[in-house]
Amino acid sequence: MNWNNWIRQFHRWLSIVFTVTVIANFVAMGLEEPPGWIVYSPLPPLFLLLFTGLYMFVLPYITQWCGERRIGGEA
Repeated sequence: MNWNNWIRQFHRWLSIVFTVTVIANFVAMGLEEPPGWIVYSPLPPLFLLLFTGLYMFVLPYITQWCGERRIGGEA
């Protein structure tokens, strides 16, 4: 598995982890005053989702830019 596929798969599994932590957060808030670790538990997966999502968003533009640059340099 190459690097891009690994990032994509990691992003998919991370989205499941994030969804579960958000659901657990809502359940805990419905029962009583939740402890801080439950309230802030969605934040680490969210930041990782941000970075992997930005990587996947920018990747086509970078590959296109590098391809044009390579073609332009050869001519």
